[in-house]
Amino acid sequence: MNDDCTLLLEEIQENMNNSLVFYNRELQKIRAGKANPGMLDSVKVDYYGTPTAISQVANVNTPDAKQIVVQPWEKAMLIPLEKAILAANLGFNPQNNGEFLRILVPQLTEERRIDLVKKSKAESEHAKVNIRNVRRNANEQAKKLEKDGLSEDELKRLEAEIQKITDEFILKIDKILEAKEKDIMTV
Repeated sequence: MNDDCTLLLEEIQENMNNSLVFYNRELQKIRAGKANPGMLDSVKVDYYGTPTAISQVANVNTPDAKQIVVQPWEKAMLIPLEKAILAANLGFNPQNNGEFLRILVPQLTEERRIDLVKKSKAESEHAKVNIRNVRRNANEQAKKLEKDGLSEDELKRLEAEIQKITDEFILKIDKILEAKEKDIMTV
């Protein structure tokens, strides 16, 4: 294969890898009953008039699998942090002890676990669509290379390689989803 084909294949790998990284990040937001500091990533707190991520105004950690502790760098942020967590509607009820917030992560019901599996499957489908979009764009670029002098045999080989890479990434998504489902459904 020529240099243009090699560059195209490297670009495909990179774009599909980026989709996979994004997919993993989205799945981490779906809690499986275990406390995780990432559960609060979507929460924004009013920091002197600016919506700010909790991680930028407080330490967020998990001393064990059942709780999250949020310790603000300024004590004045305790009440705004508490309000922001409640307003985020994550199902958490932070306990304020004057020093930090303790959030007990409730056990998941069977119904909630099934909902989370559905949500995970939806994220999986979004990731697969992203991978297929990368494939479609790559195939369009390959056809442009043919117009620029790439032989028909080279084009067929390139398209086969693009499909092979696509299949590998779809398989990775399926394996990640399978592990996430198992994690969610494990009591």
